[in-house]
Amino acid sequence: MSHDTLSEFVAATATRFGIPGAAVGVWVESREVYACHGVTSVENPVAVDPDTLFALGSVTKTYTASALMCLVAQGRVDLHAPVRRYVPELALADERAAAEVTVLQLLNHTSGLDWSVIVEPGEGNDALAGYVARLADLKLIAPPGTRVSYSQAGYNLAGRIVEKVTGLTYEQAVASLLTEPLGLSHSLFAPLDVMTRRFAVGHNRGEDGRLSIARPWRPGGRGNNPGSGLASSVRDQLRWARFHLGDGRAEGGERVLPAELLRSMTEPTVALRGSSAGQALGIAWFLRDVDGVRTAGHVGSSDGQFAELLTVPGRDFAVVSFANAGPDGTPFNQAVVRWALAHYLGVVDRDPEPVPYDAGRAAEIAGRYENDAMALVIATDGAGLTLEVGIRPEIRAGLAGEAPPDYPPAATGLLPGDGDEYLITEGGLTGQRGFFTRDATGGVVGVDFGGRLFTRVRTAVR
Repeated sequence: MSHDTLSEFVAATATRFGIPGAAVGVWVESREVYACHGVTSVENPVAVDPDTLFALGSVTKTYTASALMCLVAQGRVDLHAPVRRYVPELALADERAAAEVTVLQLLNHTSGLDWSVIVEPGEGNDALAGYVARLADLKLIAPPGTRVSYSQAGYNLAGRIVEKVTGLTYEQAVASLLTEPLGLSHSLFAPLDVMTRRFAVGHNRGEDGRLSIARPWRPGGRGNNPGSGLASSVRDQLRWARFHLGDGRAEGGERVLPAELLRSMTEPTVALRGSSAGQALGIAWFLRDVDGVRTAGHVGSSDGQFAELLTVPGRDFAVVSFANAGPDGTPFNQAVVRWALAHYLGVVDRDPEPVPYDAGRAAEIAGRYENDAMALVIATDGAGLTLEVGIRPEIRAGLAGEAPPDYPPAATGLLPGDGDEYLITEGGLTGQRGFFTRDATGGVVGVDFGGRLFTRVRTAVR
């Protein structure tokens, strides 16, 4: 498959979705193929190239998990040990959970911690310690080890383990353990470092269809770095993917991780239900069977920036896609990844078909659902279902800067079977899957969206 063909697809798809700037990289048949389109910013346009930095969002979690695996290899961390062995000051809303939660449960999102806590975006060396000190304010959605719920807080706590064990800041430790030995010179945390390189800014589309610059450039502050703080280039991310496809050595031959520990990161640790991300979680990686082929990947989003990294270990294949505009950055990346799988490997990824609308089932699930920071509304007009999701108004009002816009109501359908699973079929969340949770009486009490549990607070939204 030629570079021109990939470039043509990326350009056409970015134009269709209204993406100002995109960068795509593919590792196939032991070679790198790149396609870049557009500009870093609509206000200060600079051409995107393979070394342009984009905010990785949650793809950063693969670095945090890998850093901890390096410490496991050194005998300094035990995945099955309680977190308090390394962070003895840990306090959670439930003392038993604080005493029992393990390192592995942070890394496979079974810690029971809700999504995150809102803290001031500090940039000092104590920012992560300050974030962890606030975890006692965060509700627990389940006892540790009993269910999956995607948690930014869990990964920020994992980053604090890295700090406590190494005696370095989280960022220094990641550099020492990973980015420096792997030669990832375009993978940086500090905005003051990022701004010395060519970097993309996020964009959000308003109700009038116009794009505006997302400000601040990267929300959340340094306390969120382990969960979402890294900026990187598509070239570096292909190198990162190649490391995870390899034997644990850097390209120069230096051993970074033992091969067996590296492989263990893509072995299932917990099953997933009704998730567009996959059928299981390894250590950080989401594991998904696509057309009979096992893949391992992760997606990420920051305000107006979107990233997806997918590897196919059995085929020595990887694809990375970045986009700098919402709400359609996610469907753009999904389209690129699916095209690459089909054209390079002959692997076809399709969404399942929803069942016809059922008024009784719609009435049963319609309602408002919330977690610690966001709200999700499922509504019916008697002919179809819609799902909208966004930041809770009281949370948005308390933020120091601007926040991403909410996702408007989008058509949603229930999937075949009796598993209470659903699929979003339009808009910026197209292809997202989830499921409903019932109590002992059979009543719907929660919904999983994006891997996160939202608890029902109100019914009958029409």
